[in-house]
Amino acid sequence: MSPPPGQAVAPLTSSPPPVPNVLVTFPIPHVMQVTLNRPAQLNAIPTTQHPFLLQLFNWYDAEPHLRAAIITGTGRAFCAGADLKEWHDNNDPASKANVSPTLNPTSILKSIAAPKPGAAAKTTPAQKWPADGGFGGISNRRGKKPIIAAVNGLCLGGGFEMIVNTDLVYALETARFGLPEVTRGVVAIAGALPRLIRTLGRQRASEMSMLGGMYTARQMEAWGIVNEVIDGDGNALLKRALEVAAKLADNSPDAVIVTREGLLSGWAGEDPQPATLRVEGAIYKDMEGADNMKEGVLSFVEKRKAVWKDSKL
Repeated sequence: MSPPPGQAVAPLTSSPPPVPNVLVTFPIPHVMQVTLNRPAQLNAIPTTQHPFLLQLFNWYDAEPHLRAAIITGTGRAFCAGADLKEWHDNNDPASKANVSPTLNPTSILKSIAAPKPGAAAKTTPAQKWPADGGFGGISNRRGKKPIIAAVNGLCLGGGFEMIVNTDLVYALETARFGLPEVTRGVVAIAGALPRLIRTLGRQRASEMSMLGGMYTARQMEAWGIVNEVIDGDGNALLKRALEVAAKLADNSPDAVIVTREGLLSGWAGEDPQPATLRVEGAIYKDMEGADNMKEGVLSFVEKRKAVWKDSKL
Protein backbone atom coordinates (compact mmCIF):
# COMPACT_ATOMS: atom_id res chain seq x y z
CA MET A 1 0.00 0.00 0.00
CA SER A 2 1.29 3.47 -0.87
CA PRO A 3 0.52 6.72 0.91
CA PRO A 4 -1.98 9.08 -0.74
CA PRO A 5 -0.51 11.44 -3.36
CA GLY A 6 1.28 14.35 -1.76
CA GLN A 7 1.35 12.72 1.69
CA ALA A 8 4.89 12.16 2.94
CA VAL A 9 5.78 9.05 4.92
CA ALA A 10 7.39 9.99 8.24
CA PRO A 11 10.81 8.41 8.77
CA LEU A 12 11.62 6.20 11.73
CA THR A 13 12.86 8.21 14.68
CA SER A 14 15.47 5.56 15.50
CA SER A 15 16.92 2.36 14.08
CA PRO A 16 15.64 -1.04 15.24
CA PRO A 17 17.92 -2.89 17.64
CA PRO A 18 19.84 -5.77 16.04
CA VAL A 19 18.48 -9.28 16.55
CA PRO A 20 20.56 -12.36 15.66
CA ASN A 21 18.96 -14.79 13.20
CA VAL A 22 16.13 -12.37 12.40
CA LEU A 23 15.39 -10.20 9.37
CA VAL A 24 13.71 -6.88 10.19
CA THR A 25 12.17 -5.00 7.26
CA PHE A 26 9.60 -2.28 6.65
CA PRO A 27 7.73 -3.41 3.51
CA ILE A 28 5.00 -0.76 3.56
CA PRO A 29 4.47 2.47 5.49
CA HIS A 30 3.90 2.05 9.24
CA VAL A 31 4.52 -1.72 9.19
CA MET A 32 7.43 -3.75 10.54
CA GLN A 33 8.04 -7.30 9.31
CA VAL A 34 10.00 -9.67 11.54
CA THR A 35 11.21 -12.86 9.83
CA LEU A 36 12.73 -15.65 11.91
CA ASN A 37 15.72 -16.85 9.91
CA ARG A 38 17.11 -20.18 11.12
CA PRO A 39 15.56 -22.41 8.44
CA ALA A 40 17.98 -25.30 9.01
CA GLN A 41 16.78 -25.43 12.65
CA LEU A 42 13.12 -24.91 11.67
CA ASN A 43 13.43 -21.42 13.18
CA ALA A 44 13.77 -22.85 16.69
CA ILE A 45 14.66 -19.97 19.00
CA PRO A 46 17.80 -20.36 21.14
CA THR A 47 17.88 -19.00 24.67
CA THR A 48 20.17 -16.13 23.73
CA GLN A 49 17.67 -14.75 21.23
CA HIS A 50 14.65 -14.08 23.47
CA PRO A 51 15.90 -10.85 25.11
CA PHE A 52 16.82 -9.43 21.71
CA LEU A 53 13.33 -10.12 20.37
CA LEU A 54 11.74 -8.53 23.42
CA GLN A 55 13.92 -5.48 22.95
CA LEU A 56 12.82 -5.30 19.30
CA PHE A 57 9.11 -5.40 20.17
CA ASN A 58 9.62 -2.84 22.95
CA TRP A 59 11.26 -0.62 20.34
CA TYR A 60 8.30 -1.23 18.00
CA ASP A 61 5.88 -0.08 20.70
CA ALA A 62 7.95 3.05 21.30
CA GLU A 63 8.52 3.95 17.63
CA PRO A 64 5.73 6.42 16.78
CA HIS A 65 5.84 5.77 13.03
CA LEU A 66 4.96 2.10 13.36
CA ARG A 67 1.37 0.90 13.73
CA ALA A 68 1.42 -2.83 12.96
CA ALA A 69 3.92 -5.68 12.94
CA ILE A 70 4.04 -9.03 11.16
CA ILE A 71 6.03 -12.04 12.32
CA THR A 72 6.76 -14.97 10.02
CA GLY A 73 9.52 -17.49 9.27
CA THR A 74 11.80 -18.60 6.46
CA GLY A 75 11.79 -22.10 5.02
CA ARG A 76 9.26 -24.75 5.94
CA ALA A 77 8.64 -23.62 9.51
CA PHE A 78 7.20 -20.61 11.26
CA CYS A 79 8.88 -21.64 14.51
CA ALA A 80 9.41 -25.15 15.88
CA GLY A 81 9.76 -23.83 19.43
CA ALA A 82 12.78 -24.04 21.68
CA ASP A 83 16.12 -25.37 20.52
CA LEU A 84 16.05 -28.73 22.32
CA LYS A 85 19.60 -29.56 21.28
CA GLU A 86 20.68 -26.41 23.09
CA TRP A 87 18.65 -27.50 26.14
CA HIS A 88 20.44 -30.85 26.07
CA ASP A 89 23.83 -29.13 25.92
CA ASN A 90 22.85 -26.95 28.87
CA ASN A 91 21.77 -30.04 30.84
CA ASP A 92 25.12 -31.72 30.13
CA PRO A 93 27.96 -30.04 32.09
CA ALA A 94 30.51 -31.59 29.73
CA SER A 95 29.02 -29.91 26.68
CA LYS A 96 27.79 -26.51 27.90
CA ALA A 97 28.07 -24.03 25.07
CA ASN A 98 29.76 -20.69 25.64
CA VAL A 99 27.72 -17.62 24.69
CA SER A 100 29.47 -15.30 22.26
CA PRO A 101 30.28 -12.03 24.05
CA THR A 102 29.09 -10.09 21.00
CA LEU A 103 25.65 -11.68 21.26
CA ASN A 104 25.47 -12.12 25.02
CA PRO A 105 21.91 -11.22 26.08
CA THR A 106 22.68 -10.97 29.79
CA SER A 107 23.01 -7.18 29.88
CA ILE A 108 19.92 -6.76 27.70
CA LEU A 109 17.92 -9.17 29.87
CA LYS A 110 18.98 -7.29 33.01
CA SER A 111 18.07 -3.92 31.52
CA ILE A 112 14.68 -5.14 30.30
CA ALA A 113 13.72 -7.08 33.42
CA ALA A 114 15.40 -4.80 35.97
CA PRO A 115 12.94 -4.33 38.84
CA LYS A 116 11.86 -1.00 40.18
CA PRO A 117 13.19 -0.17 43.66
CA GLY A 118 11.59 -2.55 46.14
CA ALA A 119 10.14 -4.81 43.42
CA ALA A 120 11.13 -8.37 42.65
CA ALA A 121 12.87 -9.16 39.37
CA LYS A 122 10.48 -10.69 36.85
CA THR A 123 12.30 -13.52 35.14
CA THR A 124 11.59 -17.19 34.64
CA PRO A 125 13.19 -19.69 37.04
CA ALA A 126 15.87 -20.68 34.54
CA GLN A 127 15.95 -17.22 32.89
CA LYS A 128 15.29 -18.82 29.52
CA TRP A 129 13.27 -15.78 28.48
CA PRO A 130 12.19 -12.48 30.05
CA ALA A 131 8.89 -12.92 31.87
CA ASP A 132 7.42 -9.70 30.48
CA GLY A 133 7.88 -10.84 26.89
CA GLY A 134 7.96 -14.59 27.15
CA PHE A 135 9.02 -16.90 24.35
CA GLY A 136 10.24 -14.96 21.33
CA GLY A 137 9.37 -11.71 23.07
CA ILE A 138 5.69 -12.40 22.32
CA SER A 139 4.15 -15.30 24.27
CA ASN A 140 3.67 -13.21 27.44
CA ARG A 141 3.78 -9.79 25.83
CA ARG A 142 1.05 -7.30 26.55
CA GLY A 143 2.52 -4.36 24.68
CA LYS A 144 0.39 -1.68 23.10
CA LYS A 145 0.47 -2.28 19.33
CA PRO A 146 -0.88 -5.26 17.36
CA ILE A 147 1.18 -8.13 16.01
CA ILE A 148 0.03 -10.31 13.10
CA ALA A 149 1.34 -13.87 12.82
CA ALA A 150 1.84 -15.13 9.25
CA VAL A 151 2.28 -18.86 9.81
CA ASN A 152 4.12 -20.30 6.83
CA GLY A 153 4.73 -23.85 8.08
CA LEU A 154 5.39 -25.80 11.27
CA CYS A 155 4.21 -23.91 14.36
CA LEU A 156 5.06 -25.98 17.40
CA GLY A 157 5.79 -25.58 21.09
CA GLY A 158 7.02 -22.09 21.85
CA GLY A 159 6.16 -21.06 18.30
CA PHE A 160 2.54 -21.97 18.97
CA GLU A 161 2.67 -20.20 22.34
CA MET A 162 3.73 -17.08 20.45
CA ILE A 163 0.79 -17.07 18.02
CA VAL A 164 -1.75 -17.72 20.79
CA ASN A 165 -0.79 -14.29 22.13
CA THR A 166 -0.70 -12.43 18.81
CA ASP A 167 -3.66 -10.31 17.75
CA LEU A 168 -4.36 -11.83 14.33
CA VAL A 169 -3.22 -15.12 12.78
CA TYR A 170 -3.10 -16.04 9.08
CA ALA A 171 -1.79 -19.43 8.02
CA LEU A 172 -1.00 -21.41 4.91
CA GLU A 173 -3.16 -24.44 4.21
CA THR A 174 -0.06 -26.60 4.70
CA ALA A 175 0.82 -25.16 8.14
CA ARG A 176 0.77 -27.51 11.11
CA PHE A 177 0.28 -26.64 14.76
CA GLY A 178 0.83 -28.34 18.10
CA LEU A 179 2.12 -28.37 21.66
CA PRO A 180 4.31 -31.51 21.71
CA GLU A 181 6.09 -30.59 24.97
CA VAL A 182 4.58 -33.43 27.02
CA THR A 183 6.01 -35.98 24.58
CA ARG A 184 9.50 -34.67 25.41
CA GLY A 185 9.15 -34.30 29.16
CA VAL A 186 8.76 -30.53 29.17
CA VAL A 187 5.81 -28.16 29.53
CA ALA A 188 4.33 -25.30 27.50
CA ILE A 189 5.22 -22.88 30.27
CA ALA A 190 5.65 -19.66 28.27
CA GLY A 191 2.10 -18.38 28.71
CA ALA A 192 -0.11 -20.38 26.35
CA LEU A 193 -1.89 -22.64 28.84
CA PRO A 194 -4.06 -20.07 30.66
CA ARG A 195 -4.72 -18.27 27.37
CA LEU A 196 -5.51 -21.45 25.47
CA ILE A 197 -8.18 -22.62 27.90
CA ARG A 198 -10.00 -19.29 27.46
CA THR A 199 -9.88 -19.50 23.69
CA LEU A 200 -10.62 -23.20 23.20
CA GLY A 201 -12.38 -24.28 26.39
CA ARG A 202 -11.09 -26.87 28.83
CA GLN A 203 -11.56 -30.02 26.76
CA ARG A 204 -9.93 -28.83 23.55
CA ALA A 205 -7.15 -27.08 25.46
CA SER A 206 -6.56 -30.29 27.42
CA GLU A 207 -6.45 -32.32 24.22
CA MET A 208 -3.88 -30.03 22.64
CA SER A 209 -1.62 -29.61 25.65
CA MET A 210 -1.81 -33.05 27.31
CA LEU A 211 -1.88 -35.34 24.26
CA GLY A 212 0.73 -33.45 22.26
CA GLY A 213 -0.83 -34.04 18.84
CA MET A 214 -0.54 -32.17 15.54
CA TYR A 215 -3.31 -30.04 14.04
CA THR A 216 -4.06 -28.64 10.60
CA ALA A 217 -4.60 -25.00 9.75
CA ARG A 218 -8.27 -25.74 9.03
CA GLN A 219 -8.70 -27.25 12.51
CA MET A 220 -7.11 -24.20 14.11
CA GLU A 221 -9.36 -21.95 12.04
CA ALA A 222 -12.43 -23.87 13.21
CA TRP A 223 -11.23 -23.67 16.82
CA GLY A 224 -10.67 -19.92 16.69
CA ILE A 225 -6.86 -19.76 16.79
CA VAL A 226 -6.41 -18.90 13.09
CA ASN A 227 -8.35 -16.01 11.52
CA GLU A 228 -7.97 -17.18 7.93
CA VAL A 229 -6.35 -20.04 6.01
CA ILE A 230 -4.54 -19.00 2.83
CA ASP A 231 -4.24 -21.22 -0.24
CA GLY A 232 -1.05 -20.85 -2.22
CA ASP A 233 2.55 -20.22 -1.23
CA GLY A 234 4.42 -17.99 1.17
CA ASN A 235 4.06 -15.03 -1.15
CA ALA A 236 0.27 -15.31 -1.02
CA LEU A 237 0.44 -15.51 2.77
CA LEU A 238 2.59 -12.42 3.10
CA LYS A 239 0.42 -10.55 0.61
CA ARG A 240 -2.62 -11.21 2.79
CA ALA A 241 -0.78 -10.34 6.01
CA LEU A 242 0.38 -7.06 4.48
CA GLU A 243 -3.17 -6.26 3.35
CA VAL A 244 -4.37 -6.70 6.92
CA ALA A 245 -1.44 -4.71 8.32
CA ALA A 246 -2.24 -1.90 5.87
CA LYS A 247 -5.85 -1.84 7.09
CA LEU A 248 -4.64 -1.58 10.68
CA ALA A 249 -2.25 1.19 9.70
CA ASP A 250 -5.08 3.04 7.96
CA ASN A 251 -7.07 3.19 11.19
CA SER A 252 -6.48 5.65 13.99
CA PRO A 253 -3.36 4.42 15.80
CA ASP A 254 -4.74 5.73 19.09
CA ALA A 255 -8.06 3.97 18.56
CA VAL A 256 -6.32 0.71 17.66
CA ILE A 257 -4.12 0.88 20.77
CA VAL A 258 -7.02 1.65 23.12
CA THR A 259 -9.30 -0.93 21.48
CA ARG A 260 -6.60 -3.56 21.83
CA GLU A 261 -6.10 -2.71 25.50
CA GLY A 262 -9.84 -3.00 26.07
CA LEU A 263 -9.88 -6.43 24.46
CA LEU A 264 -6.96 -7.63 26.55
CA SER A 265 -8.56 -6.31 29.73
CA GLY A 266 -11.65 -8.35 28.96
CA TRP A 267 -9.52 -11.46 28.50
CA ALA A 268 -8.23 -11.33 32.08
CA GLY A 269 -9.59 -13.52 34.84
CA GLU A 270 -6.44 -14.42 36.59
CA ASP A 271 -4.09 -12.56 34.29
CA PRO A 272 -2.12 -15.00 32.12
CA GLN A 273 1.29 -13.68 33.12
CA PRO A 274 0.79 -13.99 36.91
CA ALA A 275 -0.87 -17.35 36.31
CA THR A 276 2.15 -18.53 34.35
CA LEU A 277 4.61 -17.17 36.92
CA ARG A 278 2.66 -18.81 39.73
CA VAL A 279 2.97 -22.21 38.04
CA GLU A 280 6.62 -21.59 37.23
CA GLY A 281 7.41 -20.63 40.79
CA ALA A 282 5.75 -23.70 42.28
CA ILE A 283 5.42 -27.14 40.66
CA TYR A 284 7.46 -26.28 37.57
CA LYS A 285 10.53 -25.68 39.76
CA ASP A 286 10.28 -29.27 40.97
CA MET A 287 10.31 -30.74 37.46
CA GLU A 288 12.79 -28.41 35.77
CA GLY A 289 16.11 -30.16 35.28
CA ALA A 290 14.80 -33.40 36.83
CA ASP A 291 15.20 -36.85 35.30
CA ASN A 292 12.19 -36.85 32.99
CA MET A 293 12.96 -33.44 31.51
CA LYS A 294 16.55 -34.51 30.86
CA GLU A 295 15.37 -37.80 29.39
CA GLY A 296 12.88 -36.13 27.08
CA VAL A 297 15.47 -33.81 25.63
CA LEU A 298 18.12 -36.55 25.45
CA SER A 299 15.75 -38.92 23.62
CA PHE A 300 15.05 -36.18 21.08
CA VAL A 301 18.77 -35.67 20.48
CA GLU A 302 19.34 -39.45 20.22
CA LYS A 303 16.24 -39.87 18.00
CA ARG A 304 14.66 -42.58 20.13
CA LYS A 305 11.54 -43.15 22.19
CA ALA A 306 11.75 -41.62 25.64
CA VAL A 307 11.82 -43.88 28.70
CA TRP A 308 10.05 -42.06 31.50
CA LYS A 309 10.45 -42.51 35.25
CA ASP A 310 7.49 -42.40 37.62
CA SER A 311 6.64 -38.86 38.63
CA LYS A 312 7.94 -37.54 41.95
CA LEU A 313 5.91 -34.34 41.87
